Amino acid sequence: MKKDIGRFNGFFKETMVFFKELKSNNNKEWFEQNKKSYEDYVLNPASEFIIAMGEKLREISPDIIADPRVNRSLFRINRDVRFSNDKSPYKTNLGIVFWEEGMPRMESSVFYLHLEDPTLMLGAGIYKFTKPQLQSYRESLRHPVYGEELSDIVKGLKSKGYEFGGKNYKKIPAGYDESHKNAELLLYDGFYSSKSIKIPGVFFSAGFIDFCFESYKEMLPIQKWLSSLVQRSI
Repeated sequence: MKKDIGRFNGFFKETMVFFKELKSNNNKEWFEQNKKSYEDYVLNPASEFIIAMGEKLREISPDIIADPRVNRSLFRINRDVRFSNDKSPYKTNLGIVFWEEGMPRMESSVFYLHLEDPTLMLGAGIYKFTKPQLQSYRESLRHPVYGEELSDIVKGLKSKGYEFGGKNYKKIPAGYDESHKNAELLLYDGFYSSKSIKIPGVFFSAGFIDFCFESYKEMLPIQKWLSSLVQRSI
């Protein structure tokens, strides 16, 4: 049964069927033959979700951008295969991002959703720092106020089951104290919290908005800390 267009009532069972079949038929001919399924069961409900989730997120983050267009909040399904050995033309996952007004989306601290059967991941933060952001991040870690704030945020989110990504260095950068309480955080060149779970039943209902909102609200402190960092980096 098709849900009302324009109002988010959940994703479809067919949403997951589409991605499963795409995994086995990742070619242009199959996709073109099933483009209506993509539009009905992925594109349309994702667009409705973005609009509804954006309205909810503005309750806690007034400047958040929720733009349902492809390549804005909704990541395009086409893969960039120019520099990849894998020439499969399509992504077999759904990516949605909400970012801060006044910043390019990939330089902003964001709220993120990633769906890839059988897992749902909700996250917040910056995937990869720009050079100015990285420098500001490192200086903030040893700042008496900013560093303590981040340390407390990390402890609080870890206690709620969140993990942190972006740890891509093996050595503390030159000029920084290896014995500092935040030294391990210097190994990150991006910083984001996330929680991954099995796709819940609420995914197929309007209640999915509130479900995501609860996680985003818990991750709001890292979103706000990193948004402040971005402003200090400009």
